[in-house]
Amino acid sequence: MDDTIGFPDPGLDLSDGFKPHTSHWGVFSARQSAAGLEVRAYAGDPDPNGIIDNFPGALRHQARIAQPAIRRGWLERGPGPDDRRGRDEFVSVSWEKALDLLGDELGRIRDTRGPGAVFGGSYGWSSAGRFHHAQSQVHRFLNIAMGGYVRSVNSYSSGASSVLLPQILAGYEDITKRNVTWEQIADHTDIVLAFGGMALKNSMVAGGSISKHVERGAMAAARKRGCEFILVSPLREDLPVEAGAEWMTCVPSTDTALMLGLVHTLVSEGLQDQAFLDRYTEGWSVFLRYLTGESDGQAKHAEWAAAISGVDAETIRTLARRLAGKRALITVSHSLQRAEHGEQPVWMGMVLAAALGQIGLPGGGYAYSLGAIAYYGRRVNDVPGPTLGQGRNAVADFIPVARIADMLLKPGSTYRYNGETRTYPDIRMVYWAGGNPFHHHQDINRLRKAFAQLDTFVVHELAWTATARHADIVLPATMTLEREDIGYSSNDPLMVAMHQVAEPFGLARDDYDIFADLAERLGAREPFTEGRTSRQWLEHLYEPTRASLARRGLEAPSFDEFWARGSLVVPQQPDDGGRLRRFREDPVDHALPTPSGRIEIFSAKIAGHNDADCPGHPVWLDKTDMPRPGAPCFLVANQPATRLHSQLDFGGHSLGAKHRGREVARMNPVDANARGIGDGDIIRLFNDRGACLAAVRVTDSIAPGVVQLPTGAWYDPMDPEEEAPLCVHGNPNVLTRDVGTSSFAQGCTGQLTVVEVEKFTGNLPPIRAFDPV
Repeated sequence: MDDTIGFPDPGLDLSDGFKPHTSHWGVFSARQSAAGLEVRAYAGDPDPNGIIDNFPGALRHQARIAQPAIRRGWLERGPGPDDRRGRDEFVSVSWEKALDLLGDELGRIRDTRGPGAVFGGSYGWSSAGRFHHAQSQVHRFLNIAMGGYVRSVNSYSSGASSVLLPQILAGYEDITKRNVTWEQIADHTDIVLAFGGMALKNSMVAGGSISKHVERGAMAAARKRGCEFILVSPLREDLPVEAGAEWMTCVPSTDTALMLGLVHTLVSEGLQDQAFLDRYTEGWSVFLRYLTGESDGQAKHAEWAAAISGVDAETIRTLARRLAGKRALITVSHSLQRAEHGEQPVWMGMVLAAALGQIGLPGGGYAYSLGAIAYYGRRVNDVPGPTLGQGRNAVADFIPVARIADMLLKPGSTYRYNGETRTYPDIRMVYWAGGNPFHHHQDINRLRKAFAQLDTFVVHELAWTATARHADIVLPATMTLEREDIGYSSNDPLMVAMHQVAEPFGLARDDYDIFADLAERLGAREPFTEGRTSRQWLEHLYEPTRASLARRGLEAPSFDEFWARGSLVVPQQPDDGGRLRRFREDPVDHALPTPSGRIEIFSAKIAGHNDADCPGHPVWLDKTDMPRPGAPCFLVANQPATRLHSQLDFGGHSLGAKHRGREVARMNPVDANARGIGDGDIIRLFNDRGACLAAVRVTDSIAPGVVQLPTGAWYDPMDPEEEAPLCVHGNPNVLTRDVGTSSFAQGCTGQLTVVEVEKFTGNLPPIRAFDPV
């Protein structure tokens, strides 16, 4: 499959005043006209992402923040814990006053409590641009002007897997970015068993820029060649129709049991690749005693797996036989590990792939999270890209990213993480720029209480998100279209000159300019800016790419030439299978970076932690959050299709998918009929943590007993004065649990919980999430 991009750029149309730009969901060009903002998808993209259509309606939307604002209680009484956050009104102030007050507060915290009292939140997808990347900017500022900050590690998407995989297989990027590619699948794979699927709504988005969406075409090409796709998920749409997938549903969060049943069948019928297991893996014999029941008295045979997973035993046995001896690819989605004991399906998926002996072969083996994001399964660029240095963080303390509410509510208490007993720091200030914790964090009502504990909460935002509404100091930041930048991703060959398309909204400023002025108030302007303007920084960050191209004798345009062209194609590395291919070819000279140098089916290191909820090899662990009286349905809170997380929820593409202003949930006709619910009704989803309203689509593309409500609808409490108000807009994180996957990884469990659903028959409350403050 050809995944190259021609040069000169074949499709970035810059005629008629259109300017080049890019985003996490695709390269495009745009212009301002009398009709408003117009956008054109990159013509070289075979499957453009419609999310770019959120830009026109969002650019000048009333939800945008026009000028600096300070919460009245903080302005009148000063810093300190306050449960009025999220309930108080805001006072608009000048930039000078806002920066003076914030500069004084930063200085007070630094000089009296030290930088270890500041949490640099900023978890989020602020921009595909590599300079005006809010997370990089705020971390650079806190390091240089404050001496550091308490940071977070890992991500909400992969909190469990990113801790586990480097200890049992290889580095996270070795598995996701330098392993099995879509080209290999199109050309080599015989059968794909996708646990949790590979939904296009996820792979249409990248961590940086993305020029070509190739996933749909790759699956279509593989299927045409004869590749079989099997989807294990409660949602049929977790693979596109082009894959022609067989859809297999199991009880949510029981995939580990199903995998154990598959491996038991392979072993009992002599179908495992024992030569591969003997040469390349560590601890198979320990795991085998568990699999056969020798160690615990319970064989993990197909009947045992069927009783847990709901998949018929003969179906399990037949599937195992279909996998054996073929170029089989096992994929496990992020969604499986965003749940209780999320480490187990990730580990067990690797064991299944090892038992089949396919790891390291083109298009075979194990591809964790393939399809979760657009730069997975791609070639890697062969020149450096623009990277903003963030300075040195003198604060060693950190938390797993999904433990922020615990940290704020329980300073000084201990918790387990990666074999250590750690202590939560006492945080007095949270500085957030880029991201929206009221989207991605669980149990919003608990999160509200957590943020009430702070002295000061600072937010840079372009719009009045729930995070901004819970802040003390709100500084309006520009949207990506309102500034210049360089769009780039390490796994996409098109570097894009992101021209400014529109003037900033109101008094909005670039994060860089805000931090430069704050750094001046703290005596650190020169170290922070290094004497450069934003344009000079772009020239500086572009230079390593140009110099690398020149050293290789390739065309190396100057910055001015690159800027005028609008894009630059950079070379990529061969599709050589990376570390896992080299290990398969020579396991001695190319040992894995695990303690044994081999694939660790059993990990003595992890076993040595003595954490009962994550032992030394993959196991089936009973779940605590299962359907029960009062909450009989699983809720799947997955990623949305019409926006990136909660970004630009007020854009036209996102709003167009809502019904009566609400986010749309889906449920099976069996469950809807039992509750007197019809397609298009408004429903109330609830459990003992909270409740929300949503519209409903009744469809047989979701398994019975499951309700699906995507994340990202802006939190909109009907009465903010209540402790657990009804969210009228459809944010599922009023329902999800704020607990870690295990004491090993402490990942996020926000994908799955249990709820009850009923038809809502009251007066429908208005949507106020997008009203200006």
